Amino acid sequence: MKPTMGNVVFSVIWLLILIFIAFWVAGIAAGIYIIVLPFTVCVEPLTGLTDFLLSVVQFPKYCAQAMMEGKGFN
Repeated sequence: MKPTMGNVVFSVIWLLILIFIAFWVAGIAAGIYIIVLPFTVCVEPLTGLTDFLLSVVQFPKYCAQAMMEGKGFN
């Protein structure tokens, strides 16, 4: 399978999102995730919140994948 080159403009946009938004949002979410996670043992409804925070922490990975593939915003 031949690798395809995505749209360079979208790659640059994803890089900017990664640097200026994703790292910061993921860092804040990681701090909240670390604080809330131990309480999920006692308070079961917090599991939904920690699952959401984990997906936010993984946002930089999504941005990096989209940047490498040159994906659009669809």
